[in-house]
Amino acid sequence: MKRFILLAATCAVALPTFAQNIATVNGKAITEAELDNTIKALVARGAQDTPEFRKQLTEELINRAVLVQAAEKAGIDKKDDVALALSNAKQEILIASLLQEWSQKNQISDAEIQKTYDEIVKENANKKEYKVKHILVKDETAANKLLKSIKDKKAKFADVAKKESIDSGSGKDGGELGWAPAENYVPEFANAVKAAKKGQLVDKPVKSQFGWHIIQVEDNRAAQAPKLEEVKPQIQQMLSQQALQKHMKSLRDGAKVEITEKK
Repeated sequence: MKRFILLAATCAVALPTFAQNIATVNGKAITEAELDNTIKALVARGAQDTPEFRKQLTEELINRAVLVQAAEKAGIDKKDDVALALSNAKQEILIASLLQEWSQKNQISDAEIQKTYDEIVKENANKKEYKVKHILVKDETAANKLLKSIKDKKAKFADVAKKESIDSGSGKDGGELGWAPAENYVPEFANAVKAAKKGQLVDKPVKSQFGWHIIQVEDNRAAQAPKLEEVKPQIQQMLSQQALQKHMKSLRDGAKVEITEKK
């Protein structure tokens, strides 16, 4: 009897496990694994995994299965435009999953981030940044008139900026743009800023694609490097993108590609 029990237990352990079905639609199963995977994706986006939510989602999966089967029965999936859309969707999912998996296996190290940060700091060691304010108007005549009133001390720069500047972002702050490298601005604006002395109101309005600028350079200083913690996410993203592009290039270079030229 003991041998029989032991044999039965051994057989029970060896039996394969099968996915549980939560429903069938016209004989086609919807598995518990499908529900669990869908729940997992939605929880990652903020949903709560509750019995009621699972019940609602089960109904949704059933409804989807009914509609998909109806579409297939009607031959919708065989239409050229639908077949193309399905093919494109499949490709996008496969590509996204491939690149995501590759990225997870090739994380950027802290050492790589530190090295890149040090290189950026070194490159910018001799650069300047400027504390600038400006007033932006649509035409040159208005710009000259406003500039003259500021030069003649008939109006204060900040007051004119708040009232007249069409740059609403800086206008409400009296024209203040804060500290930034000149290279952050469009070329015409940047050249005027770099040519101006500390505290100087630029003699003439400067034209750019946005309109006419009245510019004052309040101060300048050696460029201040941000702390590593402040820019670490951006550096990590940049290095990840570079690594991913390099990987994609290696895949393309390793593929046999034949382009058929039109006759």
